Order: sequence, then C-alpha cells, then structure tokens
Amino acid sequence: MSGFSSPGIIEGPAAWRSDQLTPGEWVHDLDPAEVGEIEQAARALAAADLDLTKVGPADFPLPLGGSHMREILLKDVLEGRGFAVVRGLAPERLDRSQIAAAFIGLAAYWGALRPQNAAGHVLGHVKDLGRSSADPTARLYQTHERQTYHTDSCDVVALMCLQPAKAGGRSSLVSSVTIHNEMQRRAPDLAARLFQPIETDRRGEEGPGERPWFSIPVFNWHAGRFAGIYQRQYIESARRFEGVAPLSKHQIAALDLLDQLVEDPCLHLELDFQPGDIQLVNNHVLFHDRTQFEDWPQPERRRHLLRLWLAPDQAQILPPVFAERFGSLVQGQRGGVAASPDKWVAPLDVV
Repeated sequence: MSGFSSPGIIEGPAAWRSDQLTPGEWVHDLDPAEVGEIEQAARALAAADLDLTKVGPADFPLPLGGSHMREILLKDVLEGRGFAVVRGLAPERLDRSQIAAAFIGLAAYWGALRPQNAAGHVLGHVKDLGRSSADPTARLYQTHERQTYHTDSCDVVALMCLQPAKAGGRSSLVSSVTIHNEMQRRAPDLAARLFQPIETDRRGEEGPGERPWFSIPVFNWHAGRFAGIYQRQYIESARRFEGVAPLSKHQIAALDLLDQLVEDPCLHLELDFQPGDIQLVNNHVLFHDRTQFEDWPQPERRRHLLRLWLAPDQAQILPPVFAERFGSLVQGQRGGVAASPDKWVAPLDVV
C-alpha cells in the first residue's frame, strides 16, 4: 500500500460520539417571524413561476433569517459536528409548489444545487416506489428498506420531511471521523486499507466516457481535513463489472469492522423526522442511514421527504481523487450525477 496514509487520531467537533452529545443541541427552532418571512418568500417565488434550478438569495429575500441560515451551515454543518436540523416550518400551510419554493429558497443560503440523477433532477423525492435493492439500477431511497450507512455524492445533503412513516424510517447519523479513529485505535492495519482506492458502482448513472464505477478510498486525508465516501452495497455490486477484482480478505475485514462500529449505539445517533423538519448533513464527515419503515396505506399519508444535493462555496478542499465522482473539485461547482445543466429540473412530485 502506498500513496495514501492515515493522519492518526483526528480531533475536533466532527469527531463526536452520540453518548457525548447533548440531546437536541443540533435543532434550530425558527421563531414565528422567521417562519412568516419564509412563507411569504415561498408564496412570492412560487407565484413568480421562476426556474427553481436557478434560484438565488435575491429571489428569496430573508432580511431576518438569512444570516441565521448561513450561520447554521458554516458553524454546525461545515465546521462543527457536521449536521443540523432546522425546525418550525408547517408544510400543511403551503401548497406543493410553495413547499418546493421554500426548500430551494432556503437552500440558496446554503449552497448551489446539484443534480441527483441522470435525468437532471435537482429536487429529489425520497419515497418508496416499490423497488428493491436487488435491482442493480435501483437506488435505496426508492425502497422501504434500510439504507445502511453511506454518503451521497455531494458536499451537503438536505432533507425536508413532508410526511413521516407510520413506523420506522428514522434518520441515523454517525461521525465517519470517529469511525476512522476507532479503527485506528483497534486495528490500524485495517484502517490503512480504507485509505486505498476501492471501486464503487455508479448504479447505471455514469456520464459519457465514464466507467460504470468510480475508485476512491473510503477514508481520505487532504489539506488537513478528513473526507469519507462510502456505500457498502455499491462497493460489492461493483464486482459485477469486468476489470473489477473481487474484494480481498483484508478489504473485507476492514469493511466488516467499519460496519460493526457504525452499529454501536454509543457512536451513532437516531433522529425522528417531524413534518417540516429540514436536516442538513455534511457527507465528508458523516455517514447517514435510514431505518426500514412501514408506510401508511393511504397514498396522501405515505412517507415523503424532499432532498437537495448542495455545493457550498465554503466547503472543504477535497483530494484530487474525488474529481472522479464529483466531476470538479471547485467549491460551489462540484458533486452530483453527470447531467447537462440545460436538462436540470425541479419536479414537484415523483416522476
């Protein structure tokens, strides 16, 4: 093994354990004035019928709350523990176009939108479509299955809850920095294996000229910052491609130890979504998961989250190897799935 190395134990606010967090410290409750301002801006933006893929702060003025939104991103998500929940919006007070406008308008204060699939969707819908992880082109958010811990291909992922599940569907977060540290303490030889490139399946969403997989280490250390990228199922399904070698016994042992550690209730944190909650997650320092869920039989009550992939200008510098997945290394312009900008769209429902 050469060319990649561990920095040893990493200190800082992103290296948290769930048993050391104060319950609810990550929640930012909007005050009534902020809620009213957001609702007013959302109604105006929806009525203006602008292209939601191109919305900026000037299209969604928040003289009271704009600085608050930027502060949450910078202090909590990019430089702090790596996640935050913004609470206080009431989806039932807005129609679907206004909800989308509110979410995308707030995101204008957090980062540039990035496409989430080859169709160019910048507004995603996390909903059970009856698909299965056994389908090599399916993505786990289209099922009711547990997702297992993973990262998305963007700097920050934002989720807005419209309807929670009847049971289950909890959001689960764990610090990938802490997982690295625990592996470094218990089995540094296995931690070192995860600093080596490993193939991960693109699940049928490769762009022109791209291989159907990318090869990036699970653990990365660059410019004094840690960055993780992980999806065990997609690492394993990448073995179906010609030219991708079977996982070695050392790789399997390293991935097994990682998967064992993320299940430790002293390390990971499970959160319930309330309608209107917006969760922001820094993919570089967190792995996130969703528990399996049971849905309501009524279509209008079925679990439904909106999702945005975001590229903040203030995001950390990434190692060159990330260009294979993120397309660019430039903050504010990277991440997402290869899709021509002229095809970007913000669908108001599952399509």
